[in-house]
Amino acid sequence: MKELLKKLRKYEVYIRKVVKSRKQGDFHSIFKGSGLEFDDVRAYQYGDDVRTIDWNVTAKGHGTFVKTFKEEKEQTVYFILDVSASQDIGVEGKKKSDIGKEICGVLTLSSVKEQSEVGLICYSDQKEKYIRPGKGSKHAYEIIMSMFNLKPKSLKTDLSKAMGLAMNIIKRRSVVILISDFIDENIQHNFTALAKKHDVVAIHIIDQRETHLPNLGIIPLYDKESGKTLWINTSSNEFKRNINANHFNKQDILETFCRKHQVNYLPIYTHEDYVPKLIKLFKVRNKTKKSA
Repeated sequence: MKELLKKLRKYEVYIRKVVKSRKQGDFHSIFKGSGLEFDDVRAYQYGDDVRTIDWNVTAKGHGTFVKTFKEEKEQTVYFILDVSASQDIGVEGKKKSDIGKEICGVLTLSSVKEQSEVGLICYSDQKEKYIRPGKGSKHAYEIIMSMFNLKPKSLKTDLSKAMGLAMNIIKRRSVVILISDFIDENIQHNFTALAKKHDVVAIHIIDQRETHLPNLGIIPLYDKESGKTLWINTSSNEFKRNINANHFNKQDILETFCRKHQVNYLPIYTHEDYVPKLIKLFKVRNKTKKSA
């Protein structure tokens, strides 16, 4: 565990230096959402932005009212980490679960350095671990240790339920970083609701074995989540085309969905260095905050 913490601290420091040296904006803006939170309503005045009109209050018939906002002094960052059995794909030390936890750890260290409160929700098809938001290095290390020591009770996935739980827990607009392989179906409804309420980042963890199986002939594949064994002909060209088409079609749908709902989408493969991609994510978020 000491070596792991040393590695995460090294990555966090490196990312911070690169972001600042490239003048990609204030590092803290990565975790700052819109920078504004709802304060009150007041009567509409000539020149007010019509997009700030509070239609619920206006509909009561006492005139036209607009929302007023105040600058956020602090930001809360929540991580929703998928810990279902599908995360166990990959080589030892480079499984989807390993990479997801490492990324969560690096970003947790970054968040507390910027005085953000950080919370964690680990989820399968049930709540596996919840840590309330807190500040400081001690809290960050508690989150990291809890992630890597966690042994999930369930093997199944229900990402939609995880998002529903997050919406019930997280009352105030926050940065929500969702780390998953997004294999689960029927997540659009709760994903849309989550994206409307919060500033969401979707980090999509992928392993090459999901699209590039070696030619091993007819072999049994065990699905950990369902507990079923399927016999698959890995040498079949039709099978290879289907598995590739299915994967990339789902990825395209997810990326399109994220773009439509202003969710930052970042795909990361388990075999690659994820640090440059995190730096790219920070660059994109800084540009977004500047133009907002």
